[in-house]
Amino acid sequence: MSTLKLVLAFVLALVLGSGAALAQTPRLGQPISEADIKAWDIAVMPDGTGLPPGSGTAVQGARVFAEKCSACHGEGGKGSPLAPAPLFGGAPLTSGIETPKTIGNFFGYSTIVFDFVRRAMPFSQPRTLTGDEVYAATAYLLWLNKIIGENDVMDARTLPQVKMPNRDGFIIRFPDKI
Repeated sequence: MSTLKLVLAFVLALVLGSGAALAQTPRLGQPISEADIKAWDIAVMPDGTGLPPGSGTAVQGARVFAEKCSACHGEGGKGSPLAPAPLFGGAPLTSGIETPKTIGNFFGYSTIVFDFVRRAMPFSQPRTLTGDEVYAATAYLLWLNKIIGENDVMDARTLPQVKMPNRDGFIIRFPDKI
């Protein structure tokens, strides 16, 4: 009978003790507001959903690139010690798996280029480019890859219409999001 009393005492202690432990939470953090979420919800889909207002051309983008990108990517996107791979050119990916991937031979959608530049560039100060600067830099990168003309205006309407050379060879991770 003493074993039964011991088990009951243990269960009673466990039940009473756990209630006190659960009541004492560290109270860390705070609820996130819709405004906080919106500030970080900057995803751009292949069809252009999520593109912000603004516009730019390759001519304008050349100035943005020279000022804010060339320190890492080299003059004209040719590469540098910090980012040795050029941002343009490259053989078709059908040349083999070792083929260097560039914007022109790898990306399937122009909006991916925009999304990456907007989110991650410049490396030392990500998310500091204005909408116009991101459109212009994206236009410049597309022009370097001979995908658009030098004076073609890229904006929320025209950018998703750009047909990338690898569009049909690109496997999108979430096809139901297009």
